[in-house]
Amino acid sequence: MPHTPYETLYIARNAADTFIPATAPSQYVASSASGPIDLTHPQGTSLSANTRAVAASIARPANPTLRNLHTTARLTMGEFDQYSAMGSKTVPNGIPSDGTAWGSEKNPAAFDLRSDVHTTPTMSMLRAIQQCTLLDDVFMEDPTTLSLERFIADLSGKEDGLLVLSGTMGNQVAFRAHLTCPPHAVIVDRRGHIVNYEAGGVATLSQAMVQSLDATNGTYLTLEDIQKYATLSEDVHSCPTRMISLENTLNGAIMPLSEVKRISAWARQHGIIMHLDGARLWEAVAAGAGSLKEYCAEFDSISLCISKGLGAPIGSLLVGTQAFIKRSRWIRKSIGGGLRQAGVVAAPMRVAIEETFLGGKLAQSHKNAKRVAKIWTDLGGKLQYPVDTNMVWLDLAAHQIEGNSFIELAEKYGVRTGSGRLVIHYQIGEEAIEALQKVFTELLTGKESAGKLAEAPHDPEDLKLKGKGVE
Repeated sequence: MPHTPYETLYIARNAADTFIPATAPSQYVASSASGPIDLTHPQGTSLSANTRAVAASIARPANPTLRNLHTTARLTMGEFDQYSAMGSKTVPNGIPSDGTAWGSEKNPAAFDLRSDVHTTPTMSMLRAIQQCTLLDDVFMEDPTTLSLERFIADLSGKEDGLLVLSGTMGNQVAFRAHLTCPPHAVIVDRRGHIVNYEAGGVATLSQAMVQSLDATNGTYLTLEDIQKYATLSEDVHSCPTRMISLENTLNGAIMPLSEVKRISAWARQHGIIMHLDGARLWEAVAAGAGSLKEYCAEFDSISLCISKGLGAPIGSLLVGTQAFIKRSRWIRKSIGGGLRQAGVVAAPMRVAIEETFLGGKLAQSHKNAKRVAKIWTDLGGKLQYPVDTNMVWLDLAAHQIEGNSFIELAEKYGVRTGSGRLVIHYQIGEEAIEALQKVFTELLTGKESAGKLAEAPHDPEDLKLKGKGVE
């Protein structure tokens, strides 16, 4: 049968080192270490040669012991759909208590422009969880997870990959793996996630000094910005720059591949490590700024978030050399990031990459963002930054509009926003854009539109944050 990207989600491994269908009986007893590899697809068709090779490449234990495998009872697809539609939290009569249930027709993400972290997993992502393998990733035995890590390594052009629980974990593990002997300093953009939203982890975990720089062009760091402040001296009074950490995209703006190459060439000339917080690198690639492999080639390590714009429920991936990933796996374990049945995390991540990124869904969100920006500017509104990808930054201050007033008005029209930053992720629907047009019209012209609620329930935390604390 034709190869499908999810074939490896259907196999599990027993004590005899035999790959078995995930829907097979639950009791298996080892007989020998050289038992046959059964790669029968649970639907009765043969797996592709590629999937056989992936399964066969996973190392066998030297001395397998007798044991029984416990497999959880599996629902049929129809049963799973019914369960998903009801949601994991229901009231006694089985009716979903709100619009956040699995498979609910009302997707709250379609009206939530605070951040792309609010995307929700699709049904195909949730189905992948049901079909994944349930073996131990700390022991590197889970086929679903190992397959994902090989897949992202190939997609990015790097030697190896590692599943981590979040972008913050990916960045911090990378820093700790690279920075082994203080004193050392890291150059970052002052507006970056690593500086503002990772709880000072660079200092506490890697004992590194952070050199926060301002981008003179207001959009992205240049080689000249970095050269001005990098410390190359070995004088005992100095803290030498050992790493440059860039973020792309940052505030929705793309760092051009040409500038990345300039910085990378200079860094390598001086033995400085290059790391990329690529949580939203997918957006730069979707915008045509360069391929994933072209960007990743300029860095020693890259953290790629799958739970933001791509829509997976959880997870990021770290890529780099085999030696780097080996050490990163060790660091990940030391901070509590080792997972047992990691397949439930890895499976929807794989679907998210293929369905959202490779499936071309990000490009439409960029068009929608430009459309939202045009609605605002056509009414006389000013923008803080150019719209390169899926973020629209409204310059509220230029119009003497307070952030809290904007948030409250938007919620009365049924959309949730931050204080001027609108993230038009791929799950934002037409209704949300129409609601934004009404919000903009009232803000800039004073004219109310139909559909506004006199009182709208809102989260007081939205007002406390004043646009900050959102990733």
